[in-house]
Parts: sequence; structure tokens; C-alpha cells
Amino acid sequence: MKKVVALVFVFVFAVCVMMTVASPAVGVTPTLIGRGTFEPFYVKAGGPAAGSPLTPDPFESIGGGVWIGDGWVPKGHPLAALADTSGDGSAGGVEFEAKAKSPLDIVVRTHDYAAGGSTGWHTHPGPVFITVLQGTVTFYEYDDPTCTPTIVSAGQGYVDTGRGHYARNETGAPAKDVTVIIAPVGLPFRGELPAPGPNCAF
Repeated sequence: MKKVVALVFVFVFAVCVMMTVASPAVGVTPTLIGRGTFEPFYVKAGGPAAGSPLTPDPFESIGGGVWIGDGWVPKGHPLAALADTSGDGSAGGVEFEAKAKSPLDIVVRTHDYAAGGSTGWHTHPGPVFITVLQGTVTFYEYDDPTCTPTIVSAGQGYVDTGRGHYARNETGAPAKDVTVIIAPVGLPFRGELPAPGPNCAF
């Protein structure tokens, strides 16, 4: 019994320490827009030239589907609406490639930043696509030895690797962004990191 109590105490103490050193968001209000589960897919826009054969992808064994460029997605998948029907691999007009080997969740959230608001240091289990809708948001990467800011203004985007970052509104006006987060099915999409960061003073 004493051993169990001791283990519980150690666990609670560890949690308290993590909460103490973590850097929670301050002055940032998140709003969940939606979260959905996607089946495995492979898409590639700006694929083969006109008349070149498409190389089958292993994902074709999943069942019936459609090609996007030289990528394949299952029928009924939301991305199937982007299928290239022109036959020249030109759908979308951009070069882009993405592959999910297993089901995943895509989470869409907006964040409203008060003047001086910050997200705190945190990680994500996968990449995050961020579009600033209003004002300016400044990003810092956890593993950047120079703590160099990346300033992103309304109408611009930023791709975070998920390894760890910090976002802050360093202006006197409100700011807002929308994020598309890739996460494991049904699992958390944010992990806390200690503050200050290893290369920054905050």
C-alpha cells in the first residue's frame, strides 16, 4: 500500500512540475471549426506530362478510386473532387505531393490573438498549415539556435513542422489565424514544451 501511495505521489509531483515549467497560451482564444478522419491517400498535383502513362500506386489495392495527377484517392474521399478529368495532369496548376499511409485526423481551428498574446511553446504530432487572416503573427521554432522570428501578415501562410514552435502577436492590434493540423485519429494534437525555449529568452 505504501508503495502505491508513493508512486501516486511521484506521478502527481511530476505532473505539477510539468505544469509549472510549461508555457500555456496567454491572450489567445482558439475556436474549433471541425475535425474529421481521412482514410489513407496519395495525391500529387502537377504530375506527368500529357500523354505519359500513370504509374499505379500501392494504394490502389484499397479499392476503387480516382487519380489526381499521378496520385490515387479512394472513391468518396473529399479530395476525389479534385480529380483531373482533362487527361493532361494539369488539374490545380500547382506542384504538390502528400501521402498518408494510415488513417489520420485533420483539425481546423482559428486563433484570435489579443495584443501581446502568445501560444506558448508547444508541439504537434504532424505538420501544421497556418494562414494569418488578420494582423500579424510572429513565429519562433523551438530548435532554431538563433531564435530568428518569422513574421507572417494577413494573407500569408506558414508551415510548421510540428517539432515545436511559439506564436505571438507582437503588435498592438488584434490578430487572427486559421490552422490545419494533422493528428493521429482521436488523439491530442498539441503537446506542451517547457519555457523558456532552449534558444530564446521567453
